[in-house]
Amino acid sequence: MRRGVALLAAAAALLSGTIAARGAVPAAPRVNDGVVAGAGMPRSLSEFGFFADGRGQVPAFGVVPYELKVSLWSDGAEKLRFIYLPQGTQLAAEGEGLLRFPVGAAIIKTFAFGKGADRRLIETRILLHRADGWVALPYRWNAEQTEATLALAGGRLDLVTPAGEAISYAIPNKNQCKTCHSKDGQVIPIGPKARNLSAQWLGDMQREGRLEGDTAAGDRLPDWRTHATAPAQPLARAYLDVNCAHCHQPGGGASNSGLDLRWEQTDPHAIGVMKRPVAAGRGAGGHDFSVLPGRPDASILLYRMDSAEPGIAMPELGKSSIDHDGVAVVRRWIAEMK
Repeated sequence: MRRGVALLAAAAALLSGTIAARGAVPAAPRVNDGVVAGAGMPRSLSEFGFFADGRGQVPAFGVVPYELKVSLWSDGAEKLRFIYLPQGTQLAAEGEGLLRFPVGAAIIKTFAFGKGADRRLIETRILLHRADGWVALPYRWNAEQTEATLALAGGRLDLVTPAGEAISYAIPNKNQCKTCHSKDGQVIPIGPKARNLSAQWLGDMQREGRLEGDTAAGDRLPDWRTHATAPAQPLARAYLDVNCAHCHQPGGGASNSGLDLRWEQTDPHAIGVMKRPVAAGRGAGGHDFSVLPGRPDASILLYRMDSAEPGIAMPELGKSSIDHDGVAVVRRWIAEMK
């Protein structure tokens, strides 16, 4: 929420500066509803009008920043998240799952590396809720940080992660976006679930008339910032829910694995405990069970998390290095199992 307040203040400052400079009251930057809801695929991110200042990631009028309790890890990238709701529309909260978005809404996520003046925007991924369903589009920022252009074929660039590792970072192509965002053959959002949002954000949205329904599920997932010391079980389950369950669930892209890593799954065998893999191969690393209680180093799940090698590493997309914090939490969870 602190970042959200800062972004709103930045937007106000931007407008104030403009007013002072021109001596007139300008119109606040607004999102182009026709572009969001239309059938086209704009070549430039700026055509949507999501930002009053793209480089600064200052949102335009009606674009709301949000943060998650537990994030999908992407080589340590900073993620700047926003939603857009057309005027007069609302989100709907239905239990602890995904918020329901109206047609014409958008979800915007920018990936950045570096701090302060050295921060570089790499890509912005958007999900557009159109009349015939969700559309996922990737945009790549230019070197000047002035514009992001449509990158249907994805791309790669060399960079150094916050952990100091030199990697070839992958921007997913349009079809790869569907790999994670697909359930039962339909493109869907995977991030903004009520349980993974703060109760304060949900409450603020409700008070502002931008959300209806039950908001009691806020703060249900643990805060990942406590990962080094908090109990391992809820942290590990939350991590697997956010990083793996979009594929490993019924109807997901890896449902044939038989694993169901959703937060709400309570069957130990379904989340991998004493579960043999459907197909043995190099991805199993010679191990027999997805999760072997008390023995993290003999568990396939941890073996694959702890690898960056193609064909072994999990998740298969959006990862060129190892999330050592995530591995540590899952290792601790398995080690504590009886």
